[in-house]
Amino acid sequence: MPKSARIFVAVAALLMSAGFALPLWRVDLIAPQYPEGLGMLIRVNTVEGVKEQDLNSINNLNHYIGMKRIEPDAIPELKYMTAVLGALIGTALLVAAIGNRKVLYGWCVAFSGVLLAGLYDYWKWGYEYGHDLDTVNAIIKIPDMTYQPPLIGSKQLLNFTATSWPASGGWALVIATALVAVAVWQSVRRTPVSPGRVA
Repeated sequence: MPKSARIFVAVAALLMSAGFALPLWRVDLIAPQYPEGLGMLIRVNTVEGVKEQDLNSINNLNHYIGMKRIEPDAIPELKYMTAVLGALIGTALLVAAIGNRKVLYGWCVAFSGVLLAGLYDYWKWGYEYGHDLDTVNAIIKIPDMTYQPPLIGSKQLLNFTATSWPASGGWALVIATALVAVAVWQSVRRTPVSPGRVA
């Protein structure tokens, strides 16, 4: 690996560490009766409201349509995502220290797999909450209506506009991914070294 690629991987690891302190994803709900909006932040180990009472307000609204309450303690992924993020950061620093292209490529496969699994899990989480409704006890019943929030972007759910985008920690991961991609590109395009030297 060229020196610049090793630096990019190390910086990417530092950026990923922002995920411990900053929210990874944000969901906003805006409606005429809530012009100031309601928001939900997904962190590496919990889910909370943008404002203090937002999550409670969202759960109260969800009750009307038969949706399950969003209880962070009941979401199993939040119990181990801190360890997964820590492992990615630690191994990224190890990759930068070793400086071997094959090690970098192997780590990138694992890193990409974790990112894709995380996005799929978030989509699945939204799908289950939006489709698995208690239609018997729901106060508002609309045949064939589901309430899955968008994975990315905006979507109309009754009179609410739901918007879903990476939060500050998520954008840090996006930048880290771009730096890793640059490191891989630099390593791939580098002229092969002579036998006996470390790539």
